Amino acid sequence: MSVERPEGEVDGLGAGEDPRRIVVIGAAGGIGRVLVKSLRGGGHDVVALDLQASLDRHPPDVAAIPIDVLSQDAIDAAAAAVADAGRPLDGLVNLAGYSHGVMALAETGIEAFDDTVAGNMRGVFLATKALLPLMARDASIVLVSSGLAHFIRPGHGAYAASKAGVIALAKTFALECAPSIRVNAVAPGPVQTAFLTGGTGRSDEDQASIVAVEQLATTVPLGRIAQPRDVVGPIEFLLGPQSGFMTGQVLWVNGGAYMP
Repeated sequence: MSVERPEGEVDGLGAGEDPRRIVVIGAAGGIGRVLVKSLRGGGHDVVALDLQASLDRHPPDVAAIPIDVLSQDAIDAAAAAVADAGRPLDGLVNLAGYSHGVMALAETGIEAFDDTVAGNMRGVFLATKALLPLMARDASIVLVSSGLAHFIRPGHGAYAASKAGVIALAKTFALECAPSIRVNAVAPGPVQTAFLTGGTGRSDEDQASIVAVEQLATTVPLGRIAQPRDVVGPIEFLLGPQSGFMTGQVLWVNGGAYMP
């Protein structure tokens, strides 16, 4: 017999572990809010980074710093603000990302393509690079990719390419930062958040879903698409000591829809 866990509640990172200082980029998004709440519940010191509009829409109950991953200056300013606290970072999670919707690759305009790559891959590169000097020894970085990075579907070409790039970045950072810092990735399938309806901070979150959720759920062996807590658990696992011998790895979180 199973017991339903309330929405947004997951097991905390490393129960009983010493408190850690963790930066979450994209903290005001659907997954980010659940992650921040769970980390805080575990007694950890969380710094929330997101677009100012996202932080205004969903103000976190932790220290918050605005960031725009499209801007090198904004990233550098956010990193400087994080550094001002003085204490090294034990963890970094980068959830930032967005899509311009579903369209054939041959019909995708150059502006939409460049913006997608800039937001999903270039921003991850710049933000990780900026925060690396602040990471403590034995820190853990978790980058968030997508199942579409390998499980290619029509209409998601630019997004899939950018998220495949995130996996390449994670593996490269893992090699180059070893043995002092671990770097892994989580690659979810569709998650029931505002990402599907316009994105947090970039819209009113009321656009038509970019996927047919009910239809898609019928193709998933576990019978539904992911909820934020389904992704938070793997992220916390990769942040914590239980994954201490893992680096350069990808956890696919999709209810069995894709089995690499």
